[in-house]
Amino acid sequence: MEQITAAIIGAGVVGLACARALAARGIEAVILERHDAFGSETSARNSEVIHAGLYYPGGSRKAALCVAGRDALYAYCGERHVAHRRCGKLIVATHAGQLPKLEALRRQGEANGVSDLRLIDAGEAKAMEPNLACVAALHSPSTGIVDSHGFMLALLGDAERDGALLALHSPVAGGRIEADGIVLEVGSGSDTTQLKARLVVNAAGLAATQVARRLIGFPPEHCPTPHYAKGNYYGLAGRAPFSRLIYPLPEPGGLGVHLTLDLGGQARFGPDVEWLPGGWIDAPDYAVDPQRSTGFYAEVRRYWPGLPDGALAPAYCGVRPKISGPQDPAADFLIQGPQTHGVRGLVNLFGIESPGLTSALAIADAVCAELDA
Repeated sequence: MEQITAAIIGAGVVGLACARALAARGIEAVILERHDAFGSETSARNSEVIHAGLYYPGGSRKAALCVAGRDALYAYCGERHVAHRRCGKLIVATHAGQLPKLEALRRQGEANGVSDLRLIDAGEAKAMEPNLACVAALHSPSTGIVDSHGFMLALLGDAERDGALLALHSPVAGGRIEADGIVLEVGSGSDTTQLKARLVVNAAGLAATQVARRLIGFPPEHCPTPHYAKGNYYGLAGRAPFSRLIYPLPEPGGLGVHLTLDLGGQARFGPDVEWLPGGWIDAPDYAVDPQRSTGFYAEVRRYWPGLPDGALAPAYCGVRPKISGPQDPAADFLIQGPQTHGVRGLVNLFGIESPGLTSALAIADAVCAELDA
């Protein structure tokens, strides 16, 4: 049996950030990825937004790690020349009844440490974005966009420079907890290898709960029930009508159908919230239904009345790895370490949805703290 110091399960943006942080501390790290490339699930299927940190309840890990991760991410992108842009965004109220919610969102953001938020009236909003329709808006200058693939490539480069190894086509089929480490069964069918690691970070994203359940000796009561919320995106043909990101007020399960921009200036709308059955993970399907765009037009025209008929085309979709269902309050990030579940050397990362991309570097530091690394 091969013995290693640390195994990171999952080579998404958070897994790569954890590998980088451990390797930088002189810890031998192997990243186990079941696919043929890194970052091909949730990390590659999102809005690529650098969130400012205003949506999340005060005192939550999402709030603290988003604000810390945002600052770390901007600094890292500058140092490593990762493409990004601090374009800002407007969160809009489209009728007077939404004004109290907009004010509450401003107060929440300021309580979370987002110090540059500003409420503006319809005239100022329209001066900034002439195609916008609203009665007021909350301006968040520190929101931005990032090349998520470039970010992950830089993280992997840093990790490998410091001795980490990426192992593709390496699914974790199971394992067992022993007194002096965790044995992982890596591979599929009859082609499996056993690795024994002193430290294990379960950053498997959509499959994180399944990975934890397969570890013999892990207390099952510490495995949350996974829920999957699909978000569909539709691209806009032609020139983008806005220079900033445009968001409605949040809705249950997500942030509403918003307009985001890529670094090439193309606009896309989404994501919506489509709850999937629990068995989706066993046969993942990332097809985007063209018919769902029908419901987007009315939502978008609340803040952009000029959206032409037939302008939206299916782009891509992503699936949020949630640990709260459609009728539940939104769950916080669950960074579950030995003090919670009692297994030495193991950290599970459950429910790492948005703002996971923004928070990745801060999550990695939190994981190292859990491991005393």
